[in-house]
Amino acid sequence: MPFVSLLRLSPIRTTDRPPLAGRSRYVLAALSGLLAGGTAIAVGHLIAAVVAPAASPLLAVGSTFIDLTPEWLKSFAIRSFGSNDKVALLGGIATVLALAAVAIGLLATRWPRLAIAAIGTLGLVGAIAAVLRPAGSPISLLPSLVGAVAGMAALGVLERAGRGRAVSPAVAGSTDAASDSDVSRRGLLGAAAAVGVLIAVSGGLGVLIGGRRASDAAGSAGPAIPAPLEPLAPVPAGADLGIEGVSSFITPNDQFYRVDTALQIPSIAPEDWRLRIHGLVDREVTLTLAQLLEYPTIERDITLTCVSNQVGGEYAGNARWVGVSLATLLEAAGVQPGADQIVSRSIDGMSIGTPTAVALDGRDSMLAIGMNGEPLPAVHGYPVRMIVPGLFGYVSATKWLIDLELTTFAAYDPYWVERGWAKEGPIKTMSRIDAPKPLARVPAGRVAVGGVAWAQHRGIKRVEVRIDGGTWSDARLAAVDTIDTWRQWVYEWDAASGNHTLEVRATDASGATQPEMRAEPFPAGATGWHAIVVTVT
Repeated sequence: MPFVSLLRLSPIRTTDRPPLAGRSRYVLAALSGLLAGGTAIAVGHLIAAVVAPAASPLLAVGSTFIDLTPEWLKSFAIRSFGSNDKVALLGGIATVLALAAVAIGLLATRWPRLAIAAIGTLGLVGAIAAVLRPAGSPISLLPSLVGAVAGMAALGVLERAGRGRAVSPAVAGSTDAASDSDVSRRGLLGAAAAVGVLIAVSGGLGVLIGGRRASDAAGSAGPAIPAPLEPLAPVPAGADLGIEGVSSFITPNDQFYRVDTALQIPSIAPEDWRLRIHGLVDREVTLTLAQLLEYPTIERDITLTCVSNQVGGEYAGNARWVGVSLATLLEAAGVQPGADQIVSRSIDGMSIGTPTAVALDGRDSMLAIGMNGEPLPAVHGYPVRMIVPGLFGYVSATKWLIDLELTTFAAYDPYWVERGWAKEGPIKTMSRIDAPKPLARVPAGRVAVGGVAWAQHRGIKRVEVRIDGGTWSDARLAAVDTIDTWRQWVYEWDAASGNHTLEVRATDASGATQPEMRAEPFPAGATGWHAIVVTVT
């Protein structure tokens, strides 16, 4: 292979150095390293798209990084980048790899063998990360290893092309040496162009095949979603106040928040999906999607909230869900005494723990298959996800669900609990100002201050607003849908010129008022009054 000649322990001798001199030598060496690294990533991604999508080098390393990241850094990423946190992570990893590739290219000018070994080491790291993922298997080794071989070969070709004909001391600095330098530079640029084409073709094919594979899985013909036996009536009149800037009562699918650890949306064809119910049960049950849909389906409006939501944050949304009652499925398996935790698992290995008693206390816990009149979107858990009203998503809302294990809290700590979050996550009473926006400039006169408040499975009884630390005034509440959904509210404010601070607090149906003291989301959810500053002109 082209890179075999590079395997030398000693540095390149004077007569072996590339005729490229000065700054251009190092620029082209750095370019060679970048192209070699790009080849490894692109070829690895192509192989992964064919054999094991989650084993793509960048995704495998990124997913492992997420698992090893301390909680404070996860929270910082969510606060700083929101739903773009995964893009930021992959961008950061790509930047680190690019810098490493540049260093490898520079290293190859003097220590080719070490440069080759460095690419192989990075490939080995990617392979180990892929095979140790929850869905990893021996075949998960291939993408990173094959990609590393391709990267080493590319570096060998580029280094050899850049070295050109050796220049002896006798002719160094002569016209012949300059001519050799031009030939070497042209040779390297030609090789670089060829490697660039390889990167573009392999990377493009990887993206194309991966996208088609995911599309085929999500769009393949599966069992039709049956209509619920008791379809819900339309959203009650007055549940949506129609205030400009206030979140709509039903959150459209494409606007519903997404918080999970999946760098790539898991895909599974409906005919391949299976749900296993096991552990502390009388009868282990395994269901296909068709068998799941033989159970009666229910339709419910339910607001979901993420525990990482900051005060005033956007990680809450309300949708109309169709699914099968979780209690019905657990009754079919027969829950044994002492099984106080349900551990639900995703196809990508995520584990979430839910109190068994909450799932069986009569609330509308379900395995959802539809969202707002459509099949469950891929980003929200297709084909099946779990929903338990009144609990934060990290203890209830498993996407891409494939496994339910009845166990105990003493016996098992799921993913987020291992990382220090509370074992049980009841949603806290919260309210938010949606309009006007923070730091907005509004005209003097009557201003509609509005937003949403939620306290799932308790319901909202009262929302109050105050201006500049004055007395609290009651806001007008929208009509109630159910205690499992948020409520819109509006306060008509006679605004005078100047800068003003607006605050809101809510009281739930149990009589508990949202506390004033601010607390961060970790470890059991944020608390505090939402406040904004606006300028009235």
